[in-house]
Amino acid sequence: VNGRFPLGANGRAQTLNAANGVVLTVAEAETELLLGVTIVAPHASDLIGEAALAIEMGATLTDLAETLHPHPGLGEALLESAEAALGRAVHILTR
Repeated sequence: VNGRFPLGANGRAQTLNAANGVVLTVAEAETELLLGVTIVAPHASDLIGEAALAIEMGATLTDLAETLHPHPGLGEALLESAEAALGRAVHILTR
């Protein structure tokens, strides 16, 4: 299962003039086990550490979606991408 969150929908990215980009999450459909994260965006290096830790510890999409992040913050894009994969995104339109 895949989740996609455009940084244009993240308030902090907008204030930093860094709203071009996307966070993608990939997980195993049955278990929600996080398999990979791709971040193509300004400040990607500020976000990838959390994603790497989540994968290393065997986190699920739910784990990532329920992790507390400051608001507004770039890290929210990770949880938003996980929520998109879970079908419960509220800050972006989904099909």
